Amino acid sequence: MSQQPPVRSTTAHPPRPDASMSLLTNVMDHSLDDGYAEAAARKTAAGEGGLPRTLRAKLGLAAGLVLAALVVTVGAAQARVAAPVVAKEREELIDRIGRETDAADELEESVEALRDDVGARQREALKDSGGGDQGELVSLLSGAVEVHGPGVKLIVDDAEETAEGGDGDPRGTSGFSDTGRVRDRDLQRVVNGLWESGAEAISINGQRLTALSAIRAAGDAILVDNRPLVPPYTVLAVGDGKQLSTRFQDSADGLYLHVLQENYGIRTALSVEEDLRLPAAPSLIVRTAQPRTETAQPQAEKGTS
Repeated sequence: MSQQPPVRSTTAHPPRPDASMSLLTNVMDHSLDDGYAEAAARKTAAGEGGLPRTLRAKLGLAAGLVLAALVVTVGAAQARVAAPVVAKEREELIDRIGRETDAADELEESVEALRDDVGARQREALKDSGGGDQGELVSLLSGAVEVHGPGVKLIVDDAEETAEGGDGDPRGTSGFSDTGRVRDRDLQRVVNGLWESGAEAISINGQRLTALSAIRAAGDAILVDNRPLVPPYTVLAVGDGKQLSTRFQDSADGLYLHVLQENYGIRTALSVEEDLRLPAAPSLIVRTAQPRTETAQPQAEKGTS
């Protein structure tokens, strides 16, 4: 009988309890990647051979503050150096403006004196030309001479409280956004109404009106013969005081002024005066014409053959 080979024991060892957790074990054992570990090692080596990170940050901040302080100091020094130069230039400019203003005032006074001289010479020339009473009448009506006599005094002023900006009203147009302002056309109607009511001579704020006078607006200013006027506007009219006052108030222009007073608050005051004095108009040239007595020659006789 053949002998059977011995049977080996095939009993396997039981598996480790953590055999299924090999991935977690590997992660725990090697939590830091090799690349990160190498970078950390380099930083550590650099820190050991150089300055600590905190100290380097403090030194960098200090350097930045020193640089900023240096810039501010240099700027302040330059400003102190330039300040006297700017102040000197400003003083020189102020002095120059003052000198030019004084020179302009002197020239204006000289112009006024020359105008008065020219007016006086014109009046003398009119007298010497044989104009007589007619020449004096022409000079009076044209404003070439001063006049005085009874008449009316009319003061026209803006409303007490004038609002800024127009509100769509026809009076709130260009140059006069405030409806409570006296406009150039208001003064035009006042002057025309006084002429129509019998005024013989009129002036506004000392500016004598003539047949060539113009009342216009430039922005918010009213110009009379290109001279700006400021409110209140004092209108003097020489004539029969009581009759002139009554006629003007009853005229269409007087009623127009009353409407301005009632609707827009424009202030007016009319009074009868016993003696008003109006200046002569500046730089006025008066010319008179004489009738031609000789018979004009026919055009054919004037020619040459």
